[in-house]
Amino acid sequence: MEVESTLLFETPARLFERVWRSYRPEGRPPAVRVEFHPFTSATSTIRLQKNCLHVKISDLLESAPAPVLESLAFILVAKLLRKPVPPLHRHRYRLYLNRRDVRRNLNLLRQIRGRKQYLPAKGSTYDLKEIFEELNAKFFHGLLAQPELGWSERPSRSILGHFDPAHNAIIISRVLDSPEVPRLAVEYVLFHEMLHLRYPVEHTGARRRVHHIEFRQAEQAFPGLAEARRILKSLR
Repeated sequence: MEVESTLLFETPARLFERVWRSYRPEGRPPAVRVEFHPFTSATSTIRLQKNCLHVKISDLLESAPAPVLESLAFILVAKLLRKPVPPLHRHRYRLYLNRRDVRRNLNLLRQIRGRKQYLPAKGSTYDLKEIFEELNAKFFHGLLAQPELGWSERPSRSILGHFDPAHNAIIISRVLDSPEVPRLAVEYVLFHEMLHLRYPVEHTGARRRVHHIEFRQAEQAFPGLAEARRILKSLR
């Protein structure tokens, strides 16, 4: 009870100073400057410059319970000092972020503050809207509502596609919009992201499952799955 009472009246700067001392008990701790910043996500950053610890925390977390902020402080300081993050604090922080109300608020922030930038769905080689309609009819009985579709501004080879639920958008890497890339590969990447529409991410406690068993089973229905993955592997 005494620890919880201390947390309630502890300023963010004092909190980070205390956590720093737990890792570096010797010597004088650096000055601490904590700012709640209007990020578009639950991002938080920390850096040590001229003996001052600069911390920026998403303002989404400004009203978070004191123990959650304490856990975040342990996570950030541990990463800065390249120390192991205590499992208790990692678990507590994930548990908070997985709360339904927090996820809802995070999506709202991303919608309001975040701008989704991408190129039109009709590329130089492939038309994503056309492919979406074909896949929708073939695998989803035409029941999936079409989200925003587009090609990425940068031709990423590491992230070939992603579904952004906050903006209801599927973005495919522009590296695939090429006559040298077989259509099968584009279809598979788009099909994979469409499955995220059909099978949303599951949140249970502190766990976040993106590709759960139903998702993986549905993915096996794609003809030429092995060949499509072989093609994509050769592009990386």
